[in-house]
Amino acid sequence: MNSLLALAAPVALMVPWMAQGVDVPGEAGALAAPSAPQCDAAHAAEDDAPPLVNPLSAMHQSSTARQVRIEQRVVVRITPTAPSSRGTPLASLPQRAVSPRFEERGKEKCVALDSIAGVQTGSGNRLVLFLRDRRMISVNLEKSCRARDFYSGFYVERNKDGRLCVDRDRLQSRTGARCEVEVMRQLVEVTD
Repeated sequence: MNSLLALAAPVALMVPWMAQGVDVPGEAGALAAPSAPQCDAAHAAEDDAPPLVNPLSAMHQSSTARQVRIEQRVVVRITPTAPSSRGTPLASLPQRAVSPRFEERGKEKCVALDSIAGVQTGSGNRLVLFLRDRRMISVNLEKSCRARDFYSGFYVERNKDGRLCVDRDRLQSRTGARCEVEVMRQLVEVTD
């Protein structure tokens, strides 16, 4: 669509010159003069018509400056992770009674948005981010936020550095809740 606009713009700028029968700069030869009117009524109508204005000269003569501002905004959607055991033949086998235990260690300041593979809700105001390198990050939201509002994932606006950071970024749920990231910690499996 933009390439079509780029091709049509020079033609649109030449239309007033063609209508007036003016030589176009850079063209070999001059345009033919407009044909003579067939009757006096057509000649009278031409005299009453407002003069055609060349857009380039009108732009240079205008005293007010006009500006166009183009802004770009990128919003990233992080979706919940699907359980990996669903639909596999091993899903029908009996599971271990003991589930793995995780412990929070070390504070994270930022996480790259491209490294986030999925999200899962936790208890209270806590989300669990699953990273592509198989790490898990616990994210605490503002105290007034509930993790269950983020059951279908969240949106976050991409910053220049492409990272999700503590005390800077706000997560938006699909229901409209907006919550700031308070604390991030890495979850590590504890073996007994």
